[in-house]
Amino acid sequence: MSVKTYLPENETPPPSQIGATLEALAVTIAARRDAGDESYTHRLLAGSPDDVLKKVVEESCEVALAAKDVESWATSSLASRLAFEESMGRDVDEGTIQVELPLEYFQAVDHLRYEAADVVYHLMVVLERYGIDLDEFAAELNDRMTEGERPQGGVRLYEEHVRRGK
Repeated sequence: MSVKTYLPENETPPPSQIGATLEALAVTIAARRDAGDESYTHRLLAGSPDDVLKKVVEESCEVALAAKDVESWATSSLASRLAFEESMGRDVDEGTIQVELPLEYFQAVDHLRYEAADVVYHLMVVLERYGIDLDEFAAELNDRMTEGERPQGGVRLYEEHVRRGK
């Protein structure tokens, strides 16, 4: 656990698949610090900071575009179905319309998941590059939640490490 975080007394951290996956990825990324230049991750950790920061921006834009594709397929499918129902002279109540989404919608969702994973990977490389471990990152997220929203056993930042803005 980071020196900047603590676990409230009498609380245990929750088990989580995503937690285990992110922890394994963080270990892999950290290990690549010592890899050679043949490692993409090593080059991002050891090279110009602009390289990894540009990747975060690029991948974030790709997530936004992929999400717009998902939305576009969903919206166009609903619009097509509504137009068809109206053309058949049927009374249209959006709450009862059944829409069969095309294969392209599901492909767009898969692409969104792929791009989101790219963002998370590159963000984790940035965090590793600047010495922010997953506990510290989790503590930042936990501190942004209300007491009722925060997971049982969620780490927290000590007050002297809480920064909002610059």
